[in-house]
Formats: sequence, structure tokens, C-alpha cells
Amino acid sequence: MKKIFTSICLAFVAAVMFMPTEASAQNSRYYIKDAIDRWGECRNVAITKYNGDIALYGLNGVAMQSIPADLDEVLTELNAAEEYIDDIQLTEAGNWLVLYGDNGFYYRGISASLEKALDKFNSAGETVTSVTFNDAGDWIIISTDHVQASDREIREWLAEGFSDYGKLWAACVTDDALVAVYEGGFRFLGEIPESLTSALSDTTLDVYRLKIAGDSWFFADSNGRYHYNM
Repeated sequence: MKKIFTSICLAFVAAVMFMPTEASAQNSRYYIKDAIDRWGECRNVAITKYNGDIALYGLNGVAMQSIPADLDEVLTELNAAEEYIDDIQLTEAGNWLVLYGDNGFYYRGISASLEKALDKFNSAGETVTSVTFNDAGDWIIISTDHVQASDREIREWLAEGFSDYGKLWAACVTDDALVAVYEGGFRFLGEIPESLTSALSDTTLDVYRLKIAGDSWFFADSNGRYHYNM
């Protein structure tokens, strides 16, 4: 878990590196917001501060802009093949993962330990419902039956939340923070927007997806009902 706090330095470096593209990243945020408003629903997003944004609806409807070219290509192919696109993770360093179909994965730049864990879930025939990770090597996998994480400290922290709030529904790991939403509440480490803590406290949604990028955030239930501040 120490990586979550030391990675704040990485986040600063990433901000400096990607600063020239900040305008296009803001345009991509407006682009997916317009798409979400038109759809009237949104199952999931991948949002970043400097590296583009994505929104999902229906079976595999996608709105995306300013994202890495190889990720754009994968999502376009999945959409054309009418594959179900379930979850997308995109980091500030341009690393990404797409969960699709029946435990299908495409990814670039993930850690060896995360890749090994995903292979283990697939070998066991256990359905992965969510994957979240940052550029420092922290990660969490949520499956239908288990929760796995990159190190013991994160696993223990998640287990404390399970003891207090019940089943883990959603989690988000960024370079700045870790947030976990449970059946009966939520907890976090690091810096998250006050508007998000307020929204999570007040929501009546069963939060199935949660994404954060700086002061922006999004969460939704499994039916595409959502709440965001972008």
C-alpha cells in the first residue's frame, strides 16, 4: 500500500509530462459528457486527467476521444464484433486493460503480478467483474466470488471494510487514492474530492462501477444509472 502514497510523486511527473495535451483531454471529457447526456444512461467510463476519456452504454456502445491508438483500435474492433465490453481501465501513463465477453482481456503495460493473477482466475473458470490498477503497480481484482489485490496491506485494508460494511461492490485505485464501496458504506485512502464522498454518502444506487481522475468522478449501478461530476 506504500506504493499508493509514493505514487503521488509519479502523478506529479505524469502531470508535467502530459501538460501539453491538457486541452485535448478536457475536450475529450466534454465529448463523453455529451454522449452520456444523449444516451440517458452509462454503464461505465475510463477517465483520466491528461490521457483521454471513454464512456460505455448498452451492449458495447462506446464514446471515446484522445485515448491511446492501440486502445482505440481494440475498442473499435470489439464494437464491430458486437462483443460485450464490460470494464475499461486507463492510466495517466497510457497503460490500459479491457475486460470483455466471457472473461476476455486485452491489455498493455500492466504489471506481471496482475497478469499472473488474471491468468489464475481464468484457469479456475472464475468470472472477473472488475479490474483497477495504477501506474505504481497497485491493483485490485473483483470476481464473482473473491477479491484479490497486489499486496497484503491492501488486502487487509479491504477486509476491514468487509467486516464493517459487508460485500465489496466496487473499487478504484489511482496514483493518488484508493476507494472501496461496499454494500453498507465506503472507505478511502489518499485524496478524493469532497463532492464524491458526499455523493457516495447520499446515493441510493448500488454502486457497481467507480472511476476517479483528479476532481472528476463517475459511478453507476449495473443497470447504467449513474451519477458524475466531470
